[in-house]
Amino acid sequence: MMDSIDQSTARLRILLLAPGCNPESITIPLEGYSQAEALARLHDVTLVIRPSSEDAIRRAKAPFRAVEVIRMAWLEHIEAWALRRIFKFNYRSQVLTAFGVPISLVFEWYTWRRMRSRIMAGEFDVVLRLLPLSTVCPSPFAFFLRKGPIPFVLGPLNGGLPWPPGFSQAENQKQWISGLRGLYRFLPFARSTRLHSAAIIAGSSHTCAEFGEHWNKVFYVPENGLSRSVVLSELRGSHRTSKLELIFVGSLVPFKACDLALRAAAPLLRSDLARFTVIGDGPERNRLEQLARSLGIEGRVSFHGLLSHAETIERLRFADVLVFPSLHEFGGAVVVEALAAGAVPVVADFGGPGDNVHPNVGFKVTLSNESDVVSEIEGILERLAHDKDLLERLREQGMSYARESFAWDAKAQSITAIIHWALRRGPKPNLPPPKMLHLKTAR
Repeated sequence: MMDSIDQSTARLRILLLAPGCNPESITIPLEGYSQAEALARLHDVTLVIRPSSEDAIRRAKAPFRAVEVIRMAWLEHIEAWALRRIFKFNYRSQVLTAFGVPISLVFEWYTWRRMRSRIMAGEFDVVLRLLPLSTVCPSPFAFFLRKGPIPFVLGPLNGGLPWPPGFSQAENQKQWISGLRGLYRFLPFARSTRLHSAAIIAGSSHTCAEFGEHWNKVFYVPENGLSRSVVLSELRGSHRTSKLELIFVGSLVPFKACDLALRAAAPLLRSDLARFTVIGDGPERNRLEQLARSLGIEGRVSFHGLLSHAETIERLRFADVLVFPSLHEFGGAVVVEALAAGAVPVVADFGGPGDNVHPNVGFKVTLSNESDVVSEIEGILERLAHDKDLLERLREQGMSYARESFAWDAKAQSITAIIHWALRRGPKPNLPPPKMLHLKTAR
């Protein structure tokens, strides 16, 4: 048997399921690819994908041991038609998420048929499913591998965040299907997924609590991460100007609550002590521009629409504060990127941002009601406008924290430790959720 040092450095043979991961996409497809690539730098990873992302993945030339493409021609035609005709390419639709569940089940069945003989022959040490990210999507692989010969590890998973009551922005965004979410427990393989996964990786405190009955094998690893280019970039130095540079980055939809950010910043803006940059576009843009005019701050607010990822990061590097009171954020990638870029985040104490921000790097406001949120953010911005030493201290601590905690390579190390534990080759990692929510013990 190898000793503990050998175990920590040994290359694992991972069969990694990540349909739809894509280095040339955004949000979840990009997250899935980034984590897969980071794992491939440590281990021998065989990546299993769908045809839609094959060309992009091969162009990226990541160090995967192999790339297996699972084709489901008849189902892919149906999916493409539905995405175009029914969902109108609205990737935020929760109905689309539900529509994707049977497709995911079929994908894993096809994958099992192709890879079963190789799994049984001992070609892999573990099966890891990175995508889909949604907690409502069960995995047949957990059932297929319930008696071995190798363990199945699931995650990071995220989702299921409830809508906070008392906010018109949330009510305007909430979809009818939200009330049916609990039915996923009756889907095929739903029970076996929870029961037979050797380890479950949760991307938020809320998701950790949702899997509370299996608390003994649930580990927290944040959903979002930072690319190597961001992590290895030069740390931003002191940036002192007479005005506080505020920024909001995100889709201009109700639940992102950019209107609360503008209302909270209005006193500083009217006093000419700050400037506000809004990056993003969406159906709320006209209403937000009208709000800026009604608040008398239109001359100090700049709406830039959609920018490239590189341009957005550059804007964050020149900002002092990210004002991001989103009411329903599973991960909140922009918060992590803001920390790394040196913009101090002011966020809602809810979901991913509530997990990722702590008092040494930024501010969290309680989601009580709209008026209280606006008042609390207003006070925070006033304090930062007049205490540049505090601003610089939070900025420096935030940049270091982001690079140490959210690099994809660092997350790959955490997942490696979890897999070693699942293989009984290492100690159980100490990876509790940031918010010590009550986790129900199994009865």
